[in-house]
Amino acid sequence: MNDGVNGVALAVFIFFFLLVTAMGFMAARWRKAENEHSLDEWGLGGRSFGTWVTWFLLGGDLYTAYTFVAVPAAIYAAGAAGFFAVPYTILVYPLIFTFLPRLWSVSHKHGYVTTSDFVRGRFGSKGLSLAVAVTGILATMPYIALQLVGIQAVLDVMGVGGGEDTNWFIKDLPLLIAFGVLAAYTYSSGLRAPALIAFVKDTLIYIVIAVAIIYIPIKLGGFDEIFASANDKFTEAGAGGLVPGGTSQWTYATLALGSALALFMYPHSITATLSSRSREVIRRNTTILPLYSLMLGLLALLGFMAIAAGVKVSNGQLAIPQLFENMFPDWFAGVAFAAIGIGALVPAAIMSIAAANLFTRNIYKDFIKPDATPAQETKVSKLVSLLVKVGALAFVLTMDKTVAINFQLLGGIWILQTFPALVGGLFTRWFHRWALIGGWAVGMIYGTAAAYGVASPTQKHFGGSSKEIPGIGEIGYIGLTAFVLNVLVTVVLTFVMRAVKAPEGVDETKPQDYTADAGDPGVQVELPPATAGSAH
Repeated sequence: MNDGVNGVALAVFIFFFLLVTAMGFMAARWRKAENEHSLDEWGLGGRSFGTWVTWFLLGGDLYTAYTFVAVPAAIYAAGAAGFFAVPYTILVYPLIFTFLPRLWSVSHKHGYVTTSDFVRGRFGSKGLSLAVAVTGILATMPYIALQLVGIQAVLDVMGVGGGEDTNWFIKDLPLLIAFGVLAAYTYSSGLRAPALIAFVKDTLIYIVIAVAIIYIPIKLGGFDEIFASANDKFTEAGAGGLVPGGTSQWTYATLALGSALALFMYPHSITATLSSRSREVIRRNTTILPLYSLMLGLLALLGFMAIAAGVKVSNGQLAIPQLFENMFPDWFAGVAFAAIGIGALVPAAIMSIAAANLFTRNIYKDFIKPDATPAQETKVSKLVSLLVKVGALAFVLTMDKTVAINFQLLGGIWILQTFPALVGGLFTRWFHRWALIGGWAVGMIYGTAAAYGVASPTQKHFGGSSKEIPGIGEIGYIGLTAFVLNVLVTVVLTFVMRAVKAPEGVDETKPQDYTADAGDPGVQVELPPATAGSAH
């Protein structure tokens, strides 16, 4: 790592940072709405984005600084097991093709802004809606923090902020500035800002990966040499070589499947989806988003390249930025660092908006101020989006950076527990609302308690997301085990509730709502009443 500041790389980084900052503020005038004081406009971009804007927005949303830093870092540290992110993104697209168009249609019909809006309208239950909203906010917070960790990793490698003995304020000042700018343009432009910036972010990422996958192997002597070096490292470490043994196959498979089920439960994924202008835009995107999976597979190989290049770092999240620093000319290292930095800003903005929308619609309006006007909703959501970012920043500045990934994995365990209510509700209303709450509670309690008991070399608790599966004896993903328990409890309790004739909430949706499109005759956006489901 450089002892001083890499001036050329920093200059290139600042150029792109200023470019996207200007774009973020200009986005407020892009597709300018007649009425800016509504969550439809600020939080969903007016539900007006077409195929390509949605594709870039979803790509910017899902393929984040976590992708660029943590996935190859996992491969750098653990070998081929880190490739679990590749099959799970392959699994997820056929899955979302079945339910995202239905969610878009019913949300467009009834004016739903969040997943909790849908759950409340479908099951007539504010309690279930609140559970989904709180889970979404909790799961999103560490995800935002992870984006800020990605920015900090880049700044550390460039030598910005000084050494460990530097005053904390001076050391963290660059991150504070980046946070302030992110907060400002998100507040003023809403979802339009990350949608516009995503074009720059994805273009830079594709360029950097294309260059890296050709240029770095040439400098290192080819892929044969890269794989041989990685195999030697993991053999010496007692890991059995490049490909892990059979004992880790359950972990790999369950983590991939569980992550695939969880990805589009995250509020930011749904926010980007609902910003589309038609049902067909969603269907087209599920067919072209796999292009990002190809990129992800190539990106993951950077972990092996870092091993072959002799990169030595105390924090694995610095491995890929350090690889770029060592292998690329300074000016192109700056481009690569900008790709990572912007790759953090775009999803952080969307995530904070999504979490703020959940609080505003499903906590503030449902329980605090039922008669809130659209303008009041928008104002509260803007303020909460700032508070969410402050919380994520506090996490980054006060806790060990190595725990960020583990807390994000804990968020994945939590968010997966909303799957029965959301996806189940899109296809059937057989599940009883109280049974869904019971299943959610069991999944959350088991998942959290099991993750609490997992230790790592750096953490006594929450040190990982895998543990022995009860009744099977194999090590598997805690989130998937919790999900299975969730579904079992939900099914059993549904039979019980129906047997005792427990009251059900009123379903405000109709079968035709789930296939409606924006251009269909008679389809109008209906805002859900503030008291929907409150009497049931």
